[in-house]
Amino acid sequence: MLDDFQYKSNKILLKFCSCYFNFFYFYCMKFSFKNDYSEGCHPNILHALLQTNLDQQAGYGEDDYSLQAKELIKEKIKNPNSDIYFVSGGTQANLIVISSILRPYQCVISASTGHILNYETGAIEATGHKILNINTEDGKIRPSDIIPVLEGHQNIPHQVMPKLVYISNSTELGTIYNTKELEDLFTFCKANGLYLFMDGARLGHGLTSEINDLTLEKVAELTDIFYIGGTKNGALIGEAIVINNQDLQQDFAFNIKQKGALMAKGRLLGIQFLELMKNDLYFDLAKHANNQAMKIKNAMKDKGVKFLTDTYTNQIFPILTNSLIAILAEKFDFFVWEKINEDHSAIRLITSWNTSDEAVNRFIEILNK
Repeated sequence: MLDDFQYKSNKILLKFCSCYFNFFYFYCMKFSFKNDYSEGCHPNILHALLQTNLDQQAGYGEDDYSLQAKELIKEKIKNPNSDIYFVSGGTQANLIVISSILRPYQCVISASTGHILNYETGAIEATGHKILNINTEDGKIRPSDIIPVLEGHQNIPHQVMPKLVYISNSTELGTIYNTKELEDLFTFCKANGLYLFMDGARLGHGLTSEINDLTLEKVAELTDIFYIGGTKNGALIGEAIVINNQDLQQDFAFNIKQKGALMAKGRLLGIQFLELMKNDLYFDLAKHANNQAMKIKNAMKDKGVKFLTDTYTNQIFPILTNSLIAILAEKFDFFVWEKINEDHSAIRLITSWNTSDEAVNRFIEILNK
């Protein structure tokens, strides 16, 4: 009888503590809309890491979990001939892929908003490869954007040779490529002797957007190389590089090792991707993040707020008065993305696989006030 009473008392106490914590967290502490990797990882991954912790496995990605994860990815892209490698992060993936493909005199084409151009501390240039940037309003590259670049680099051998087109899906501005756009771009690249590489740090968010018509299988068909981002979608760390062009597969593992990316305990990455790919957890997490961002976007649209770009992923860029930004900044973390004029700026809000309804509702509540 006493045990039953203590059990019920403890249950009530835990519920009270939980409610108090939620109240304190959402009303007294800042919630971060600054990035989509503020949290650790999905509980399924932690559980799998614990359950397999004492299993002895081969190293350097030859463990059972990594091999199973690679086969599962091949099934989902419907390409058994693709090669797959796991690395710890996006900058590492971009650096290794681009430096392995290009010869010393070749260069990469990127949108001016591209991650490799603005957020990787010159990692690509440090390998001896120049980045040619293209200004686009929505962060996407189209064949018509590339033509002037190719025409402007005909002075052989006095100029670098454009050889690789780097794109992101979703882009740094939260926009996505549709199937027709990717088909046109890939066809153009093939006709002009260019490789197409897709940065997939937020690929899950792009593929689960409400306006998306691409599939993972189609991405594999219409790129030479892409990667599936885990860091920004529920993993502790990790990206899965998928090499579809067999001409680029030979000796790629040497590049992984030389750049310090071949982990002895490769199981850490394999287990995570095995869990993410099971039962489409990867896509469920990305869809949740997108849905939470769209709730905020729609609430802002109802208030007449304008946006820097029209996005349907987990990144939104509302244009607000600087005074309102200051009020929101008291309760939430986010980036002030771009100054529009003396009185207005665009901010970037990002939701994650773990962004709760409470956080979204609190943001909308303050916005409405």
